[in-house]
Amino acid sequence: MSHSRKPDVNPPVLRIEGEFTIFRAAEFKPLLLEAPAPQEIDLSGVTEIDTAGVQLLMLAKQEALRQQRELRLVGHSPAVLEVFELLNVAAYFNDPLVMAARP
Repeated sequence: MSHSRKPDVNPPVLRIEGEFTIFRAAEFKPLLLEAPAPQEIDLSGVTEIDTAGVQLLMLAKQEALRQQRELRLVGHSPAVLEVFELLNVAAYFNDPLVMAARP
């Protein structure tokens, strides 16, 4: 249940770990929008994500587009892939995903 920002790295990377849910939305919103804003969000450590987490990612992407800067989502955990697939939002983020084949 943590997050980390790699300091003095170009581009800035925000790594989200643990739950990315409504219960932590207030914690994550300023991290996603503060200056310098992350250019990459590593989702490999996300164990759970709900619609509040997805909405925050959408807000961060919208803000990046408004500021004419790039924002990439990387390292999608199985929990993130499952929710993105369920909500059919992968195309919104325009990031490459590796979707596991389902039997």
